[in-house]
Amino acid sequence: MAVELLDVVIVGAGLSGIGQAVHLQRECPDKSYAILEGRDAIGGTWDLFRYPGIRSDSDMYTLGYGFKPWTHNKAIAQGETIREYIRETAGEYGIEQHVRFNTRVTAANWSSNEALWHITAQRTDTGETVHYAANMLLVCAGYYSYKQGHRPDFPGEEAFKGTVVHPQHWPEDLDYSGKRAVIIGSGATAITLVPSMADTAGHVTMLQRSPTYVISRPSSSWLSTAMRRVLPDSWVYNLTRWCHRSMQHVFYNRTRSHPEQIKTYLLNTVKKKLGPDFDVEKHFTPSYNPWDQRLCLIPDDDLFDALKSGDASVVTDTIETFTETGIQLTSGAHLDADIIVTATGLELVIFGELEITVDGAQVDYSQRWTYKGIAMSGVPNFITTFGYLNASWTLRADLISQWVCRLINHMDETGQRQAMPTVRPEDENMTPAPHFGDFTAGYLQRVMHLLPKQGDHAPWTNPQDYVLERKVFLKGPIDDGHMVFSHPAGAERPLLVAAE
Repeated sequence: MAVELLDVVIVGAGLSGIGQAVHLQRECPDKSYAILEGRDAIGGTWDLFRYPGIRSDSDMYTLGYGFKPWTHNKAIAQGETIREYIRETAGEYGIEQHVRFNTRVTAANWSSNEALWHITAQRTDTGETVHYAANMLLVCAGYYSYKQGHRPDFPGEEAFKGTVVHPQHWPEDLDYSGKRAVIIGSGATAITLVPSMADTAGHVTMLQRSPTYVISRPSSSWLSTAMRRVLPDSWVYNLTRWCHRSMQHVFYNRTRSHPEQIKTYLLNTVKKKLGPDFDVEKHFTPSYNPWDQRLCLIPDDDLFDALKSGDASVVTDTIETFTETGIQLTSGAHLDADIIVTATGLELVIFGELEITVDGAQVDYSQRWTYKGIAMSGVPNFITTFGYLNASWTLRADLISQWVCRLINHMDETGQRQAMPTVRPEDENMTPAPHFGDFTAGYLQRVMHLLPKQGDHAPWTNPQDYVLERKVFLKGPIDDGHMVFSHPAGAERPLLVAAE
């Protein structure tokens, strides 16, 4: 059995995986690595999703990499532009030669005796099973299934004579010109689709069971535009990034300390945008506090403009059944439709759907403690990247990548081959908490019971706090008394060759 032997294997060639590779090349230049990517292209989310208007829901000064300035005028960028930014990054740093495309990782077993991950993958183009071995396994596969989105069954769906489509699988040839479209959902995807389709469709209706908080921001940054006249791009990027990052942090903390104040501010803003005749209480006032679930960003008032023009509308109701011509609501109203878009969310998966074992024993994630929100108790040399729920994803991905490089270099300097988060006897009676705390979004709640649990003190917590984690990941001690290092007897570094 041929095995490719490496120092590091990265799973996923999306925003996180490419960023991790760049940090690895820069900070651990002597390490061999490969990126195993199940699809045939770089870009992850930004290559997979192709629905109309697909864009970032965070500004690119914080969603972009810390090491590569975002130089486009628009801070809220279209998916195609983000995809090119990721590919450009991979090209600049020579990452693509390390990517094994069409290689979907299915299982990984840690061998304590060898201090190696034995990784099994399947070639999605040929069906062939391939094998890798690496000292460090870094999962940068995101958090949702690429196979399918979350798709509840609707009563009477088979009766509908029109087209039903999920945004994750948007047909390239779908023509909605002049058609009546109903978009089921109220999250970021629905709020993006409504104004994007409204200019062409006959009419677009956003059908929501319950509202979501929205916040409107310009798609371009006046700050960066002004600074770009007198400063180099790198200075503009770093200063704008710092400013936007600080504002995100202050705003989020304010939602925790003064939720009613922020709620009033958000709702008053919507009322000003839509005018006195629009029922903001019914259609834009959620039952929860701001940032108990993620806020939805509206760039340049595009959703508000579509609603005011009459090209789009919002209906807050529940579905009784699909009919031949649309959707019958429980209120008695009927929505006529030619196209129904089920923007009903993502189907979350754990660690890229890998089957993880340690010395042949299956790992039950729910029985493990999370270590800094990036690793698990009792699972060595394994790091997973999950960005911020309350800020831009890449802010945390960058921090994790830098911490991983610090870990690898520390192990080299101290002659260690295994690093395992280990719960000390005095920590065994920690009070457990959900992996993501009190974040109530449905897509997370559906899998929360499967995830590692938080403890009641560091490092067994997942704080989701950039200011705190910047100190922890960049300056905190690697050998913190909870990460236990060792050099098993059989753990000599393998030669970088294919072996039978």
